This record gives sequence, C-alpha cells and structure tokens, in this order.
Amino acid sequence: MDKASIGGVVAGLGLVIAAILIGSPLSTFINVPGLLIVAGGTFAATCIAFPTNELKGIFSVSRRVFNAPGDEMVAISQHLIKAMKVLKRDGPVALESTAEEAPTEPLKKGLLLIADGTDSHTIKEILRTEQKQMEEHHRAGQKIFNEMGKYAPAFGMVGTLIGLVQMLSDLSDPDALGPNMAVALLTTFYGAVLANLIFIPMVSKLDRRIQIEMAQIALTMMGLESMVRGETGIILEEKLRAFLNSHKSAAEEALGQPAEAVA
Repeated sequence: MDKASIGGVVAGLGLVIAAILIGSPLSTFINVPGLLIVAGGTFAATCIAFPTNELKGIFSVSRRVFNAPGDEMVAISQHLIKAMKVLKRDGPVALESTAEEAPTEPLKKGLLLIADGTDSHTIKEILRTEQKQMEEHHRAGQKIFNEMGKYAPAFGMVGTLIGLVQMLSDLSDPDALGPNMAVALLTTFYGAVLANLIFIPMVSKLDRRIQIEMAQIALTMMGLESMVRGETGIILEEKLRAFLNSHKSAAEEALGQPAEAVA
C-alpha cells in the first residue's frame, strides 16, 4: 500500500476533526440530510456525465491511488530474473506455470507469449497496445475524479441554499436562527472537504501513477526482449538494475529501499 496516500487522507481527516473538537463537539458537524445532498448529488451528477462502462472502472482506478508502485517495479524485476532461470533450465513451455505467478497482467501475458513461441516484435506490439489501453483507462478515471471535485462543492452550495430557504421560511424563533444557519453551512463544508481532500488529490496522484505504470510496462518489455534474444541471466540483471536506477523515484516511492535490490 502507498503510505503517502493513506497517510495524507488520515492526517487530513485527523486535523480537520481535531480542529472541530477544539471548539465544539463533533456531533455539531454531523448532519445526515446535508451528507445525503452532497454525496448523493455528486454521485448522481457523475452518473449523468459519464457512460456506465467508464464508471465501472472507477473502483480499479481508485485502488491504483493507494497501491505502492515501487513494490511492483521491484516485483517485476525479480519475477523476470526468476523466469529467465526457468527458461534456461526447462525451456519456453515451462514459462506457462511461471506466468501464473506474475505480479502484473502485462508480464503474465508476455511470458505466455514467449511460451507460445511469439517473436519479440509481436510481443512489443501487444504490450504497447496494453500500455495504451492502461493509459486511456486511467485518464478516464482521472477525468471522473476531476469532475467529482467540481460537483461536490456545487452540491454543498445547493444544500446550503436549501437550508437557508428552510431557515428563512420560519423566522418566528430568533434563538433558532444561529443553529439553523450552522446546519445550512455544513453542506458547503462537506463539499469542500470531499473535493479538496479526496477527489482533486486523486487526480494528481493518478497522473503520477500513469507515468509509473508506463515505466513498468517498459521494464517488462525490456526484460521479455532479453529473454527472447537468449541473453544470459547476468545481462538481464544488469539491464534491470540500470533501468531501476534510472527510474529510482518510482522504485523507491513506497519501498524505502534501494532500487537496485532486484535479486
């Protein structure tokens, strides 16, 4: 898991809650109708704005935000070294069982293609297609979260307007104006927190994830090409080490260990 993403959400929510508790009880900021307006309105507007097939992929895209990409960079390298040993020892057909243990789908597909005797050029073309589809999938998710970041504050304002109308429709009790105004403003608060702590940061994080996953596929293609060419395991390890060193930030982002630890 990506410690930065999880830590950011926990820290953000924790600081907001701490600030609330310093001045008032937490129950003061809990308003179920306001939450329904913001969450329900954002969800409904998103459903209207995007087709069903794009909305279905939002959960898989969300998981990418909280996965540690460095883990996969190193895991791909380690699995390529393992697959090379199997190839040298038992031949291409033995890669079918190794492919089932692959940490990513592109690597699994590439190993199965080698087992079937596919040439290096064809494998590259197939994985480039995978790369393009991955980017399109993530860009679609990125756009959804960007729009949700716009809808949430907007529906927060809608909730505030509803609360103000309800408050102004009955001015017979002046003592109730203050509490009613506070409740009316809560929906704006909910919308701002959702947009600025969840949705908009996810857009930025997904942009980084796209770059990292493209690097992962490039790493996979390089390793598979080395295997098809019949290069030695030592050459493969050196290529992988050089690649990870050149993409050090991606490999170390969540690991906290040197990128060259691929063996």
